[in-house]
Amino acid sequence: MADTPKSGQSEEHQAKPVVDEAGLKSAGTAPPRRRSRKILYIAIAAAVVVVLGLALGLGLGLGLKDHGGRDENEPSTPSPSEPPVTPNGTVWQPPVGAKWQIILNSVLDVPSANAKTSQTLTPDVPVWDFDMFLHRNTTVIANLHSLGKRAICYFSAGSYEPYTPDNTSFVAADLGKTMDGWPDEKWLDIRRTSVRNIMLKRLDIAAAMNCDAVDPDNVDGYQNANGLGLTKQDTIDFVRFLGKEASKRGLAMGLKNAGEVIEDVLDVVQFSVNEQCAQYNECDTFEKFTAAGKPVFHIEYPSGAPKSVKTQDSRKLCGATGADKFSTVLKGMDLDAWVEYCDGNVAETKVANTSSDDGDDGSDDE
Repeated sequence: MADTPKSGQSEEHQAKPVVDEAGLKSAGTAPPRRRSRKILYIAIAAAVVVVLGLALGLGLGLGLKDHGGRDENEPSTPSPSEPPVTPNGTVWQPPVGAKWQIILNSVLDVPSANAKTSQTLTPDVPVWDFDMFLHRNTTVIANLHSLGKRAICYFSAGSYEPYTPDNTSFVAADLGKTMDGWPDEKWLDIRRTSVRNIMLKRLDIAAAMNCDAVDPDNVDGYQNANGLGLTKQDTIDFVRFLGKEASKRGLAMGLKNAGEVIEDVLDVVQFSVNEQCAQYNECDTFEKFTAAGKPVFHIEYPSGAPKSVKTQDSRKLCGATGADKFSTVLKGMDLDAWVEYCDGNVAETKVANTSSDDGDDGSDDE
């Protein structure tokens, strides 16, 4: 994959040197997480088709009376017996310094607290961030809640991905330029009502799944060649729109990168998800969150991860100016099951599916 700027980095950052004495990853190499998710989306979609086919056949055989249909993109309705995760409409506020794990390329394998198994959740941290669509028809969130953990559901709010279940909801006028480094994805016109309505449905899905929070990615298209004329104010308006709508649904929401708009949206988000502020020497920008009592879930991609990270590299990243109160994880660039923490602990989470073992580097074939 050619060196391309990471989403969320300004042109000034894109021009910075790509390697320093700590052996940090190229500033122009974005985490190739969506490639792996695409493969899983296709596999899960195929499995759903098989299950639906069996269910339809059984229903017809039994004289099923309910012939009404629901669009597959509509969120499922939670069972009336399920207690809400955030009762009375309150929104979860994660504490500063909360430890976490993020995995975007796999389906988590999480044991229930009531299961008769010796399996344990590794690492035993309170906050988990994972792809929303991949976990839609699983018991992962219920199992996490049974263990007293919190679930952050990731989706891309500012880019079109052709392999998401709701991809046909977008129209041509919603789409901008292809994202640098992601040939399958295009920037979205976040000003359009049609795009916002799709994101409202995604928030509905997150609420129906009992996610505690959402992690909407790619909200900062104005910092990239988007082909839509997006502005900083458009990002501010979009984040405020999402934050208020998430809150209505009892969902906390994070701001992904986008350090330039923090002061304009801090009141409508509950945390930050930041990539590489240590590498770009900008962690002090995100201190606004911790000063407000809101955590920064911070990711760095050191050279050698996940196989062998040099001690001096991890020390430099973990000791970045302004990041002392951040919830820092060191990850491989495909955001897989491996994680290292600043205390030196290393863990690998058990996952049900993985697509990162085929040697794929995250680039897509034309």
